[in-house]
Amino acid sequence: MEADVCVIGAGLTGISTALNLAERGYSVVVLEAAKVGWAASGRNGGQMIGGFGCGMDTFAKYMPESDVKRIWQMGLETCDIVKERIAKHQIDCDLTMGYFTAANKPRHMDELRAWRDEAASRFGYDRFQCVPADKIHHYVQSERYLGGLLDPDSGHLHPLNYTLGLARAARAAGVKIFEDSFVTSLKQGTRHVATTARGQVSSQFVVLACNAYLGELAPELSRKIMPVGTYVIATEPLGADRARELMPANAAICDSRFVLDYFRRSPDHRMLWGGRCSYSTVAPLNLAKAMREGMLKTFPQLADVKVDFAWGGLVDITVNRAPHFGRVAPTLYFAQGFSGHGVNTTGLAGKLIAEAIHGQAARFDLFDKIKHVDFPGGAWLRTPSLVLAMAYYRLKDYL
Repeated sequence: MEADVCVIGAGLTGISTALNLAERGYSVVVLEAAKVGWAASGRNGGQMIGGFGCGMDTFAKYMPESDVKRIWQMGLETCDIVKERIAKHQIDCDLTMGYFTAANKPRHMDELRAWRDEAASRFGYDRFQCVPADKIHHYVQSERYLGGLLDPDSGHLHPLNYTLGLARAARAAGVKIFEDSFVTSLKQGTRHVATTARGQVSSQFVVLACNAYLGELAPELSRKIMPVGTYVIATEPLGADRARELMPANAAICDSRFVLDYFRRSPDHRMLWGGRCSYSTVAPLNLAKAMREGMLKTFPQLADVKVDFAWGGLVDITVNRAPHFGRVAPTLYFAQGFSGHGVNTTGLAGKLIAEAIHGQAARFDLFDKIKHVDFPGGAWLRTPSLVLAMAYYRLKDYL
């Protein structure tokens, strides 16, 4: 088959890219090793967090303040893209606005206030709201937290339904999506050739949207990301009243630790509890039991509640937690390293790649200014090295 663009990977990054390109008139083929949304795009905790996984000073190391402010605006744009896509394509994915970061310690509350003030003074953004301890019960009924920060422009959704909705829109726009089509090789040239067990796609452009599952397709890129296991449980239905008592505002919530917990209510009144990051990618023994124990530290009032479902998967992180967008060759693009912000930042990635392929690369090239380094340790020691580093940060969370 021939196409203008071949996208490898049918998660949020790949589908968003394909849809944006099809709307610009390009013929697009998407090759997916498993199913649409099979990996992190369908299995994540559904938290839509505006901005990026790193602080804005990370960008400031590589560009002038004027460009940092452009990056900031694109961070806000990530959530707007999600809202616009849901409205335009009538995607039923339970989008709910409101994101609350809960402070575990007094120093966390100080850091949240400082971030609110910096966002206002540096970027002119005055939407963050600090919530003191005596008001936190509106967001979370737990004695574990000392206050927090509300972001009204972020929120939560059903991630797999959102991904599948985007895929339906892409197909309606003319995109051809092939599932169960693992790419065994990619030959670069004037026209690139992606080979699967059942055929080949020849294209002028290729987009690598594989993230944590990139593997050996582009080793020079996979060395710059690290797969990290993260896990979620869903309790049995709590009933509307009990679920509302736990989190009256129905905001998505995370805590302020480096190795954090994140949680939210589901539309059928379950508690969705996530976290327990595994930097070795090895899932905890008896996953449901281990995750439930973590949940009860925040919500001991759920001691009588059963866990109906437990699952996990891999996300990818970069060393500096900044997203990694760029080109392997002039017509071979990639986007990876969303570092926990993939629900919405993938939409920006797809939009910027489509702009760049269409000849408007200024915004995409801002991200290419960021210098990403390989994870240390090589093929054999990089995971043990990261596990040791994360043990240090876990210790800091307890101090």
